[in-house]
Amino acid sequence: MVDRCFSRDSGGLTTSSLPSPVPPVPIPTLGPCPTPPPRRARLRYPAMVDVGKWPLFTLLGASEVASIRQACVFGTSANEAIYITHDDEVFVFGLNCSNCLGTGDSQSTIVPKKLDFLRGKKVVSLSYGSGPHVLLVTEEGELFAWGHNGYSQLGNGTTNQGVAPILVSTNLQNKKIREVACGSHHSLALTHDGEVFAWGYNNCGQVGSGSTANQPTPRRVTNCLQGKVVMGIACGQTSSMAVLDNGEVFGWGYNGNGQLGVGNNGNQLTPCRLAALQGRCVLQIASGYAHSLALTDEGLLYAWGANTYGQLGTGNKSNQLSPVQIMTEKERIVEIAACHSTHTSACKTQSGQVYMWGQCRGQSVVLPFLTHFSSTDDVFGCFATPSVMWRLLSMEHDDFLTVAQSLRKEFDSPETADLKFCVDGKYIHVHKAVLKIRCEHFRSMFQSHWTEDMKEVIEIDQFSYPVYRSFLEFLYTDNVDLPPEDAIGLLDLATSYCENRLKRMCQHIIKRGITVENAFSLLSAAVRYDAEDLEEFCFKFCVNHLTAVTQTAAFWQVDGNMLKEFICRASRCGAFKN
Repeated sequence: MVDRCFSRDSGGLTTSSLPSPVPPVPIPTLGPCPTPPPRRARLRYPAMVDVGKWPLFTLLGASEVASIRQACVFGTSANEAIYITHDDEVFVFGLNCSNCLGTGDSQSTIVPKKLDFLRGKKVVSLSYGSGPHVLLVTEEGELFAWGHNGYSQLGNGTTNQGVAPILVSTNLQNKKIREVACGSHHSLALTHDGEVFAWGYNNCGQVGSGSTANQPTPRRVTNCLQGKVVMGIACGQTSSMAVLDNGEVFGWGYNGNGQLGVGNNGNQLTPCRLAALQGRCVLQIASGYAHSLALTDEGLLYAWGANTYGQLGTGNKSNQLSPVQIMTEKERIVEIAACHSTHTSACKTQSGQVYMWGQCRGQSVVLPFLTHFSSTDDVFGCFATPSVMWRLLSMEHDDFLTVAQSLRKEFDSPETADLKFCVDGKYIHVHKAVLKIRCEHFRSMFQSHWTEDMKEVIEIDQFSYPVYRSFLEFLYTDNVDLPPEDAIGLLDLATSYCENRLKRMCQHIIKRGITVENAFSLLSAAVRYDAEDLEEFCFKFCVNHLTAVTQTAAFWQVDGNMLKEFICRASRCGAFKN
């Protein structure tokens, strides 16, 4: 989502006032990474709850920092920032290169300035390029742009610099935008209908129009994407990527380092499918300066493109023209991260471990390195150069105990509890008042059946201890932390107790944890618990991995009617066609 300059100086990134766009050149090699010290027992740092890891925010007072709900740091030296408060007011401060602060003037400022034009608009997506220019999407699907516009990357049909946010509307009437991505001097927008629009600089075909003529206004990217539904987009410096709802990945634009993953290093003027990922269902893509990452629905991680700093994580510094799987011995990956300003890559596993590789504080880390962090954002705040943000970051603050934090602290606390549940011979300590406030099931039970002389212990035998404890903890914390197999049991409980939000959370956990081995069991459970969204997800997964799924024990042990229904439904979808 992020992007910085073309020109280079001894491996670093530099910016001139009006950079002359040219295809990226080979990246100089740094010295070898020193042998890391022996691993010690790792302490897990708490999740980042504020913007304190980015030096720019030390300019703000405590009350200003406490007001921040979302933020993004960008710029050649991470010297510009935009943030949105809890009141949906938008502020900017920093260098203001090429008017990328959108304040209406070209003045730098260390005092945050309010963008009144965006006041009250909830921001759902933000990206920036190395022009520099900025794209912002609101909850209503409106797209705003400002900053450098020498190649019409703002999409308003001119090359006049955007000194303040302007609404991008040409060819986007009646279109709701959900996501944006910036290349160095080109832009992408994804609509809620799954259409991709592109505009701006097009010397390498990064707009996907079939030519190298610049595109002054948004133009729908068609060709191989015609009639297909796109779920995610990403931009490299002069390249573009898209992932479809069926998990296919397409790339177009500059390909000198193999960053399109199509098996060669020739530029592509229209979208080209990554044949090497055939049979894999990709959920997320991310693009760095000249490399790309992809995450599949099985939690597998693939990388391709430039590798001078080890940003592919393959253990060497050789470029890859096609996707190669990395971290094959690690647990399931649930998030990947890269940004155009750096040659750094990061990922997060299902258990919360965060790895980083590539250019990290000047060192070339050629294999994924397990960090102490619990967020991929921390990697970019502490180790990327410059220390920009790879995405629009949402903040929480814990400088004092809120009501929610106090409740979390008192869960299963014998000192303050006035009620115990006994499950599988183990006690869980809770508070009747909290349960009555948070759950209709308990409110009805206590009001109808509870008297002061009744026992203060409730026996539970229809659910397991991990499931019931997780349910009670959810009532205190709004969070669920269970493996997919236990989440099925919690889904059953949520259905029985009519806890719809918990039911949705369980479905999300199951989606993240689905594998070929458990896919059909999860599908059966989704059908049993009438979880339509989860059922559709599991069904698509099974069809996408049909051969492997049909060879699992779960497939042949399922109820005959369920098996028959699946085969009929899959046949209607064309799953058994040659």
